[in-house]
Amino acid sequence: MEVRAVTKFTGISAQKARLVLDEMRGRRAEEALVLLAFMPQQSATVVAKTIKSALANASENFGLEASDMYISKIFADAAPTRKWRRFGARGRFKPWLRRSSHVTVILEERVTA
Repeated sequence: MEVRAVTKFTGISAQKARLVLDEMRGRRAEEALVLLAFMPQQSATVVAKTIKSALANASENFGLEASDMYISKIFADAAPTRKWRRFGARGRFKPWLRRSSHVTVILEERVTA
């Protein structure tokens, strides 16, 4: 059974979030939360929050054990970019692109045989 959680419009670019997400793919959900607690990247807190939400969805909505869940799919998609302007020399302006992303976590139950 798949359990999903999505965090939308995070203030971190998808490229920076993917650096953290690639380390979490395939790990147990509880193990991933421990690793994320010690990562210095700003996106680690957003990813941890999304994994906690997916674990809560699994236990509350479907009655699954949190210890049996692992991260089957995790990805970050680009969200809308806010365009700011910074004024430069000779009447020009320099655009600042403030990128954001949507983080999606899909957990599955590990079947022990």
